[in-house]
Amino acid sequence: MSTTAVDRHGRPDAGPPPGAPVPPRSRSRASVLPSPMTGQEMVLVAVVAALWVVLGLTTPAFLTAGSLQPLLVATAPIALVGVGMTIVIITGGIDVSVGAAIMVCSVVTAKVLVTDEVNLAVAVLLSVAVGGLLGLINGVLIAYGRVHAIIITFGTANLFLFAGLQIFGSSTVNGIPNTLDFFGRGPGGRTWGVPHAFLLTVLVTALAWWYLRHAAGGRHFFAVGGDAHAARLAGVRVQRRVLLAYLTTGLLVGLASCFTIAQGTSTLDQSVGTGKELAVIAAVVIGGTSIMGGRGSVLGTLLGALLVQSVSSGVTQLGWRSQLSDLFVGIFIIVAVGADLLRARARRSR
Repeated sequence: MSTTAVDRHGRPDAGPPPGAPVPPRSRSRASVLPSPMTGQEMVLVAVVAALWVVLGLTTPAFLTAGSLQPLLVATAPIALVGVGMTIVIITGGIDVSVGAAIMVCSVVTAKVLVTDEVNLAVAVLLSVAVGGLLGLINGVLIAYGRVHAIIITFGTANLFLFAGLQIFGSSTVNGIPNTLDFFGRGPGGRTWGVPHAFLLTVLVTALAWWYLRHAAGGRHFFAVGGDAHAARLAGVRVQRRVLLAYLTTGLLVGLASCFTIAQGTSTLDQSVGTGKELAVIAAVVIGGTSIMGGRGSVLGTLLGALLVQSVSSGVTQLGWRSQLSDLFVGIFIIVAVGADLLRARARRSR
């Protein structure tokens, strides 16, 4: 039995008149969403894979668990802080104080571990709280002080460094217990051969990736970096977003400091955190985040950190001079920045 389509009044529906445009079919959700990985991220995956193959052929020990596990442990704190730094740079800012902040979080946590012998949860919460306080200081000064982020964070970097040295008291922190070994290099710091520190970093990266990609609040960070004035007119609370970016970075610095303590021995010296800000910014830029703001990827930052650490580990295992790792990383940064400028020029010419 045949059926005839009817309209909402019960009359036969004759369909659109001849020559009328046919409305397009709605696309599925899968076709509307962009690809889970950008071209830059795919290139980084290919570069890291190729580098590992080359290093595996030239130094067979590179692809063993004894080499890859320490590499992942060393990558974790750089990538973790890099997640926060990515959000900061997306908003058009930068934070050069993270190295000094790691020093403060690390020495405070280490001294409490030595004197009070607190458990793992308390130690992590303490370090995260200290890092959050330092990030909050940066966020308030930048969001409400109307001074460029590099000026503020350069100033706070020196203040944090002074505070850390005062807490150290011109001596090392000795006798640190193994409370944080859950994040360390030993057997207790791994599950199925993968370091806990790296697993936690991947989890944080995945959560940040989802938030920036799918949540309205995450897209607001991009709006602030693209055009803060236009974002404000559109109803985005720009100052709150900027404050949240630096607070998030501070919290992640606190957690990364626990990873840093766990990587070392029972002694913590005043060099902790030195140069970490440069490694973090290198990972973020190599990962494809535009230093001009408005665009970035936390997944790219994780891959960038993995690439930077792989280069450093490979240079060491090949017996080359350590300065060569800085040379290679510098080349990667220049290539990444150059590619970003070419993409920006191509967008403007359309």
